[in-house]
Amino acid sequence: MSTSAVDGAVFARMLLGGAAVLADHVDELNAMNVFPVSDGDTGTNMMKTMEGGLAEINREPLPDGVGTVAARFADGALLGARGNSGVILSQIFAGIREGLSGLSSADMGEITSAYRRGIETAYAAVQNPAEGTILTVFRESTEYAADKLAECSGMEDFYRFHVNEAKRSLAATKEILPALTEADVVDSGAAGYLYLAEGMYEALCGKQIDAPLSALSPRESQETVHIERFTRDSVLEYGYCTEFLLRLTSAKTDVDAFDVSTVTGALEELGGESVVAYKQGDVVKVHVHTFSPGKILDRMQTWGEFLTVKIENMMLGHTETARPSGTRSEKPYAVVAAASGDGIARLFSELGADQVLTKTSPSTEDFLEACRRCESADILVFPNHKNSFLAAEQAAKLLPEKKIRVIETKNDVQGYSALSVLTPGITDVDALENSARRAAEDVVDGEVTAAIRDAEIGGLSVRRGDYLARCRGTFTAAAATPEEAVLRLLRENDAEDCELLTVFKGKDVPAECCEELEKQLRETYPELEITVRDGGQEVYDYYLALE
Repeated sequence: MSTSAVDGAVFARMLLGGAAVLADHVDELNAMNVFPVSDGDTGTNMMKTMEGGLAEINREPLPDGVGTVAARFADGALLGARGNSGVILSQIFAGIREGLSGLSSADMGEITSAYRRGIETAYAAVQNPAEGTILTVFRESTEYAADKLAECSGMEDFYRFHVNEAKRSLAATKEILPALTEADVVDSGAAGYLYLAEGMYEALCGKQIDAPLSALSPRESQETVHIERFTRDSVLEYGYCTEFLLRLTSAKTDVDAFDVSTVTGALEELGGESVVAYKQGDVVKVHVHTFSPGKILDRMQTWGEFLTVKIENMMLGHTETARPSGTRSEKPYAVVAAASGDGIARLFSELGADQVLTKTSPSTEDFLEACRRCESADILVFPNHKNSFLAAEQAAKLLPEKKIRVIETKNDVQGYSALSVLTPGITDVDALENSARRAAEDVVDGEVTAAIRDAEIGGLSVRRGDYLARCRGTFTAAAATPEEAVLRLLRENDAEDCELLTVFKGKDVPAECCEELEKQLRETYPELEITVRDGGQEVYDYYLALE
């Protein structure tokens, strides 16, 4: 029996089915990298985006209307969006949400209209949309299914046409983008969308979905907790980063009339700092820095019960780096920066960053909450990864009351160079923004990492296990050791004509190897001012900043 319309329950099941199939292929998508290096995270980013949406629609009670389900999912996906593919995916569903707004159920014509709205919204979200990506596959599969409406007897037919065209369109991405052709792979974000579409189609057709939401988390490494940073002789200096979701309950308060200022007032009364609190329905989300999390939790339970609680000692270095309690920035602006290693995070904080995000690929919500914690209305944001720029931009749009300027820094080296030119005494934030953008563009940024497969890249023959040197996004050399790759990169970029070289050592590089490299660098380039720092970054053995 065919389905003529989709209601809220069916659409929710389809989204869960899509996430379940996507979850099965997260590792595959992460490995589907254009370049033969182990920094792919497309699958993880798309899965985290889906999880954000599913967490919202799985809040009790589940709404009946397809429009309400789509709205909840889009809200959650937007905040959970990570990486370019994740942000684009969230914008696809933002458009679908607009198309389904106010509907209790949607027929094929309404679904088609909603999907077409998804095309418009997703393309509008990208400054220079590239074909051969998730955008192309979603657009072509939607347009093809729309053209086939006359042949559709049920919703299953529409999604069957959509999925079949997505398969053809995905295969064609290899022919559209030269980088995909050279690497002999299809676009990973587009592949992720195909898995998602297949899962939604299978769920619509009645396939049983056994995995609960909690089982859909991608298989990624847990963040390291450095317990050695707080010993028996330590004194707590920074307090605890405390976050929780509080469900307001009718037995304790008037939920509908409850004002979130009641929470913020209590947090400030108890000495909380960096307070962020907002209410969505009957759930209050709170972030606070405190030396007494127990007292705060006791007070919050006056109005409801906890759904989640997270308490982290800020001296251990988790997902954010903050200035010590009791200090206030005298700058006329605030700075938010992402960092890929503990050493880089500490350096960014020393250079004036008020909030440093150390998560891999921060989400829209991560950037949003970091900006909310900033006291200044003028905020400079440094995403420091090519796949985090869209998430930062989305966060900026969600805080119109602040003037947030997102600087398109594509890696930590560009971020380091841009942060280095910020001067607290200067009050002209526009001038600082321009200086930061120029510094990010002018630095010669390099990185060295190991190849995970044999490949031919731009005429460079690479064998698995070789160390690749990439300069300004282009692979320029391969060598047997990371140190030799660094030396080759510098030779090919006329390092002797530069003035400054900063080297960031990766987490897994032995200290003696880095020391020997520094010795060689000083002997080879005696006129160059060389600084070596322990960056602590993963994947990349060395980052280089040549100025």
